[in-house]
Amino acid sequence: MKIIVLGSGVLGTSTAYFLAKSGHEVVVIDRQPSPAQETSFANAGEVSPGYSAPWAAPGVPVKAVKWMFMRHAPLILRPHLDPFQWKWMASMLRNCTSARYALNKGRMVRLAEYSRDVLRALRADIGITYDERSQGTLQLFRKPRQVEAAAADMAVLDQFGVPYEALDVEGCLRHEPGLEKSRIVGGLLLPGDETGDCFKFTNALAGQAAALGVEFRFNTTVKGLIHTGGRVVGALTDQGEARADAVVVALGSYSRFLLEPLGFSIPVYPVKGYSITLPIIDEARAPVSTILDETHKVAVTRLGDRIRVAGMAELNGYNLDLPQARRETVEYVVNDLYPGGGDLAQAEFWCGLRPMTPDGTPIVGPTGYGGLYLNTGHGTLGWTMACGSGRVLADLISGKTPEIDMGGLTLDRYGRAA
Repeated sequence: MKIIVLGSGVLGTSTAYFLAKSGHEVVVIDRQPSPAQETSFANAGEVSPGYSAPWAAPGVPVKAVKWMFMRHAPLILRPHLDPFQWKWMASMLRNCTSARYALNKGRMVRLAEYSRDVLRALRADIGITYDERSQGTLQLFRKPRQVEAAAADMAVLDQFGVPYEALDVEGCLRHEPGLEKSRIVGGLLLPGDETGDCFKFTNALAGQAAALGVEFRFNTTVKGLIHTGGRVVGALTDQGEARADAVVVALGSYSRFLLEPLGFSIPVYPVKGYSITLPIIDEARAPVSTILDETHKVAVTRLGDRIRVAGMAELNGYNLDLPQARRETVEYVVNDLYPGGGDLAQAEFWCGLRPMTPDGTPIVGPTGYGGLYLNTGHGTLGWTMACGSGRVLADLISGKTPEIDMGGLTLDRYGRAA
């Protein structure tokens, strides 16, 4: 089959690679000049199935009110006169129950664990390198009540057989000796998690895909989908029409705009995140792997000779401004936890729009239109879930049964059809 993949971020590129491995003729179309130039460019660097969890969680509505008065708040709301934004937020609030949190987290962990395994197999198969490390994620708690609240997450991890270890302060320091001891009260170690530079990975995988025959059409803007008789048969671009047997939409937060002219929408909204990348100047004060500051929802990750500090969730539409206040938050976290480890004077500041569903679970699979497939809505876990999402989508398009249960991972859970 000839298949068009729209988007060359980590999701689109992974999809294209696995489709080509399955024997398909693949064309990737992207408005950027090269792969991973948007949300996949400078994310947190975590491949963290153990930390896969929706933002919609019990207690979040109350926390959101408190966060409004924090200088370094993990969640920032910028209301717009946009009905879609308000509808999305209302749906997110409906998912902030214990039952829905457990259901959604279970779905996410299922896909994320599988994706991590697919990534490991891929690494062994083609020898791809991307500043990868396999030394786990350490979720850090600054307050005793965060330790108590972690029990619910551990129950879900037990359910899916995900290894973890609850640590006291000394246990945290054994794994991350550069941490500032006075700032933490404990942590949760997820030893199966990994780290790596998503930008490096995506570009290396694009090279492997090209060697398999995948054609990349860069500097090409997608204008719409071509459909007839309830079937999508191609894409309209600023360079003309591109026809195919199937189309995969992997355009992140912009995916829904292509679908609305077809008569249906998907609940994917951009959640803006920020990061800085700085060179290491003191190995003894730098992270060994990656930590997740539970208070500020900011990750600090070791990427080779650099530190990546990334996080926060800002609901502000498609705004790509870089406010100084947001930079101060990520700088505060790394300087508070790893003082002197990196050179903040040389930090590069970045932001990206994470495509998020109100329940946190991505949308991967077919739609009500023949030949139209989705691979979007992964939120803050696009890098974590990329290889697994690409693999299951390639299996579905090839008529194979995916290796994991797809229940709750497709558009069907919203009861929507084209």
